[in-house]
Amino acid sequence: MATKATIEPNARVVLEYTLRDADDDVLDASDAEDGEPIVYVHGYGMLVPGLEKALAGLAIGDEKDVVISPEEGFGERDEELILEIDRAELPRPSAVAVGDELVAESPDGEEAIMRVIEVKADAVVLDGNHPLAGETLRYSVVVRDVRPATAEEIEEAALGFEDAAEGWEPHAHPTNGAGSGLVQLGRAPTGAKKLEN
Repeated sequence: MATKATIEPNARVVLEYTLRDADDDVLDASDAEDGEPIVYVHGYGMLVPGLEKALAGLAIGDEKDVVISPEEGFGERDEELILEIDRAELPRPSAVAVGDELVAESPDGEEAIMRVIEVKADAVVLDGNHPLAGETLRYSVVVRDVRPATAEEIEEAALGFEDAAEGWEPHAHPTNGAGSGLVQLGRAPTGAKKLEN
């Protein structure tokens, strides 16, 4: 009798999920109107660390509730990632609104997504923290599929892991609050990133 495939490094996994905050409000779910299951290759940091650790060893049909601290999720909020810049530095200064996402580029060409959290007459306040930074997260997951990943899937996951490892961490480039570490701002692609990414 064949052994049941379990989640381990280099397994391709499909998860149905519901993500709630500490107040039990649903933040995201695979069965939401625009939702879809999480599909990932285990072991490449494609999920927040706490969730990936909690999934190890599960098999098809397993269900699990996982509570993830900010340290094991999207990190603590970093107030140094709140920047105020002149409105004139934006690609479309008159059209900027709270909630817009912009791409900030560091002097060496690395990019980070920043959200507009306040619009003033001649300036805007940007937040480089992940929207869920500082939050305790509660995932309810159901494992829908587990199989060995193909060589192509593993290669794609490994490349994504390398890109993430080399990614610009905004707090690695302090901007002394004046935005001097940012060279260029552009609009983020629509639907820039799902929360679980």
